[in-house]
Amino acid sequence: MWFDKHNPHAVYMDIRRETCACSRDRGRARTIVVDPDILGDFTAIPFPDESFRVVVFDPPHLETKTQCNITKHYGTLTGDWRSMLRAGFAECFRVLRPGGVLIFKWSEYQFPVREILALTPVAPLFGHRSGKQSTTHWLTFMKD
Repeated sequence: MWFDKHNPHAVYMDIRRETCACSRDRGRARTIVVDPDILGDFTAIPFPDESFRVVVFDPPHLETKTQCNITKHYGTLTGDWRSMLRAGFAECFRVLRPGGVLIFKWSEYQFPVREILALTPVAPLFGHRSGKQSTTHWLTFMKD
């Protein structure tokens, strides 16, 4: 997603910091590096209210833990993950300035986006489907 992870306008936060080997991709071994600027949980973002003009929320979207490359990139949903995502949406809106934009990414591989959108009272303004089967949704919200 990041064109420049070192752009001074961007802060990358993840709950993990790790490096792991992946299965082969087109005959080549790959390594996934998760190296955020800030270690943190999206249910308790360590910034004051109204800190950002733009927030990108790209949470885990798979409940089943496998050794696939996707779960190594994004982690997995665990426990009461619906409450966790609800809290994540609330935190994203909390740290957004009025008029700020939230970009939300979700893959419908296991759960339809309509179930996830039920976890936030804010409706998206617009979105886009992508991926081989058009199961990844990019949704745009704006904070009033």
